[in-house]
Parts: sequence; structure tokens; C-alpha cells
Amino acid sequence: MALPLGFEFEESVFEGGCRERKGRPSLPPAYSPRRCEPQWFCEERNCEDAAESVNIKKFRGDLAYKQKEFKNAACEYSGCLALLPLSNVAMRRDVQESHARCLAHLGRHKEALEIAETLRNGATNTDHVTAVLGLQLAIYSTLERIEKIIGCLQQLISLHPFHPGDWKSLAETYVSCLQSPAPVSLSEADLLQCGGLGLENCLKVSSNESGFQCCRKHSWRKDFSLQFSPRTNNGFGTCEEGQRENRPTRALGKSEIRHTTMFDSMGEEGSRDVWIYACASFVRARLLFQLMQSNQSSFALESNLKAQQEIEDKITSLGLKGDVLSLMTSAMGEDLVPEKLKEDIQGEVKCLSASALTSLMTASTVAFEQKWFQKLRGRLSHLDCCT
Repeated sequence: MALPLGFEFEESVFEGGCRERKGRPSLPPAYSPRRCEPQWFCEERNCEDAAESVNIKKFRGDLAYKQKEFKNAACEYSGCLALLPLSNVAMRRDVQESHARCLAHLGRHKEALEIAETLRNGATNTDHVTAVLGLQLAIYSTLERIEKIIGCLQQLISLHPFHPGDWKSLAETYVSCLQSPAPVSLSEADLLQCGGLGLENCLKVSSNESGFQCCRKHSWRKDFSLQFSPRTNNGFGTCEEGQRENRPTRALGKSEIRHTTMFDSMGEEGSRDVWIYACASFVRARLLFQLMQSNQSSFALESNLKAQQEIEDKITSLGLKGDVLSLMTSAMGEDLVPEKLKEDIQGEVKCLSASALTSLMTASTVAFEQKWFQKLRGRLSHLDCCT
């Protein structure tokens, strides 16, 4: 069939294609990726590009931080912040957090907490809040502020209730409260009664006396039916044995004679509650690790199983067993629906309103414990926990 006039194709249109088909196919140009030498950013460079200067200082700060050269890292981060434009919010928050961590390691905790507060006030989503709480947790950990550490962990759990690592850390922090030694308290009259014994021997005598008082005060642990079994190979042996192991016997100055621990304010009922909180948090963490186990493999599964074994050892050392263990497992796993857990683990960043963020980050310890542990305390009330 002849083509209409004006629609004929010139032979030159097909010449190139035919020639390529007859010969070898043309090869794409060789790809040559840009390669950077190790620690290339440590070299002295004259950068006209502001963005590259910012990155170089950030990389130098990160390397110094990794090498635990916190003073140098703090200087690099400060220089990076001076060059960063205000519009680069994401990198600015990252560098500010890194700078605060350096200051905490350098003992400048007040400045570090001020930076954390600035980041807290500028938080607009769950990712920001999580990062701020992690920063505050790190700062308070260097200060060994137990009550603040517990508060940060509780807020993290309120934000991510299905993350087992936070529950495990919270449980371990509660345990550290229970393992605190009873306070030494000697009045001037006590010192006079020591006579020629000397201060060190006097402290030993007082230690033994306070040990028996501790046993009487916290005797509920031995009477927790069959659920609590004192052991001598961990921090939860009998009070008298714990006093002998933990009590310092060195000569102390007068300013060191009186100190306080969390047991001062907890009392008998409070220390019993902390024991329940620790056990329940461990049980919750183990349930979450078990739910995640089926979707993990390789090193992730290995880490999961290791964490589960650690929790099992802790639960054993706490003496939690029998009916109370079953009751705690049931109570702490009531909301564990696999579909809901899967959605939370995906880590979707959610934008929150200012009021929601304020409510989340000002939640009290009392409110948290009422939400998670009040029902458990009620179910355990039929047990004779105290003498």
C-alpha cells in the first residue's frame, strides 16, 4: 500500500539505527564514583561553600565525640551552630543535642539542661519529643538523679508504650532504688556513747543496729507468701546480710556521717510498691520482647534473646514466681494486640498539637503509676504483704 503524498520517510532516518544494529552496541561511559579519603574532613581546608564548612565541623565534632574528646567536640559543635542557618531546623536540633551531650560529659550539666529545655520548647512532633527525652535521660544518668531518670523513662513509655527497652530500663532503675543501702544517721549523742571505740568502729556498731531495723522495717519481703525468696547471691538477700555487704567501714568525716537514700521517703509501703513496679516492668518488657521475636532474625534476634535471658535472671533474683507472676503477666499484657504493636514499631512520626505535647511532657510519676500499676496493686491487695 502506497503512503499518501507527504508521508514518505527519508532513508536517512533509518541509517543510524541500522548501523548500530550491525555493529557492536555502544557501551555507557564508565562510572567513576567520588571517593573520600578516611577522615578527609580533618585536613585544613579553605571552603568557600558555607554548607561544606558546616558539614566539616559537624563531622569533626562527631569524630571527636566518638573518641571521647568531649572538649574538642564541644568546640566543633559550637562552630557548626554559628554557621548553621536558622532555616535548617533538623540539623540545628541534631547539633544542639550533640553539643549538650558533650557538656554533660564535661560536667557542665546546667548548660546541657538549658539546651535540652530549648529543644523541648521547640518540639513539634513525637520524633522531637523522643530525642529530647533521650537527651535528658543521658544528662540525668551522669548526675545519677534516680527520680529524674524514672520520670524520663516514664514519659518515653507514655509516648512509646510498646518499646521493650524502655520498660527494661525502667525496671532496672526501680531495682536500683531497692538496692540502695539504708542511711547512716549518727547524732552527737551517738558519737559520745561510742566512747573509745573510735568513729569507724562506732559506724560498724550503728550499721549492725540499722541492719536489724531495716529487717523489721522491710520484713514484708520475707512474708510475701511464696512469691519472694531472699537470696544471698544478689542485692536482695536478707537485710542484715545486705548491710554487711554494702555498708562502708572506712573512717568517715563528720560531714559524711549523715546521708539519705530513697528509703527515707519510701517507707515500708513505698518500698513494697517499688518492688511491685520493678517486677511488673520486667514482666511487661519480656512480653514485648517475646511478641517481637517472631519477626526478627540474625543479630536482632540474638539481642532479643539475650535481653529476655537477662530479664529472666532479674525476675528470678527478685523472687517473683507462682500465682503473682501469672497475675502480673496477665495484667501487664492486657493491651498487647499484635496489630497495634506492629503499627507502633513502624515508628511513624506524628505531629502533635502544642497542648498534647505539653500534656505528654508534664505527665507526673503519680499519673503514670496509677495508669500502669494501680490495677495490679489492687489485685495483689489480698496478699499479706506486710507484717
